[in-house]
Parts: sequence; C-alpha cells; structure tokens
Amino acid sequence: MISIVLDTNMLVSALWTEAGNAAKIIQMFAEEKICLCYDANIMSEYITVLKRSKFAFSKVKIDELLKSIRDEGIVIAVTPSKITFTDDSDRKFYDVAKACGGFLITGNLKHYPKDPLVITAAEFLQKWTQ
Repeated sequence: MISIVLDTNMLVSALWTEAGNAAKIIQMFAEEKICLCYDANIMSEYITVLKRSKFAFSKVKIDELLKSIRDEGIVIAVTPSKITFTDDSDRKFYDVAKACGGFLITGNLKHYPKDPLVITAAEFLQKWTQ
C-alpha cells in the first residue's frame, strides 16, 4: 500500500472543496487505498489549523476527519533531518514522509526541498488513479 503524508494545506483544501483533488485523496484514504502517516507534531498542527475561526469549518467535519486519521493512520517516530527549511515548521511533514517511505503531498512545493517524494495532489492522483 502506498504511504502518504498530507501537508495541512491539503486538509484545509479537502474541507473547503469536497470535489477537489485533496478531497479525492482523503476519500482514497477512507477507502483504504492509501496509508496516511503522521506524527504527534503533525496532528497538533492539523488540530490547531483546522479549528481556526477564519476557516469556519464544521466542528463535526473536523472531528470526523481527525478521528479517521487517528484511528486509521499510522503514527511514525522520526529523527529530525538536518536539511535547511525556509520555515522550520514544514520539516515535520518531510521527515515523516522520509521515515515512512511515502509521498509528501502539498500545495506548497516551494516550501520543501526538491525531492521526488514531494508532490502536489494533482501529481499524486495522476500517478495513482489511472
């Protein structure tokens, strides 16, 4: 099974646009076609960001999404990498992707090192839903 890590912007996109690429990836996870990996730092960011009042997401939808990630996702322990990041808060996603041997799916490629494991939702769907 393919392992992935979702940058928080992918969860925001999935909740905003239920027919969009990010939502399609969440659906693949729900159907157990892919494995979602995370660590405690990623989960903490998911919770903090999704509950921001500026998004006004339904508490029920947030809770359902986070519960499914906790229940069905895989918690990964990582050692932080020594790669330089413009924003060090992005490191956790990259490190978990490296540790689980999966893809890091993001809407912000420029935040990460050039690495074949760092891809957009559209690229992931193109490769894995044919």
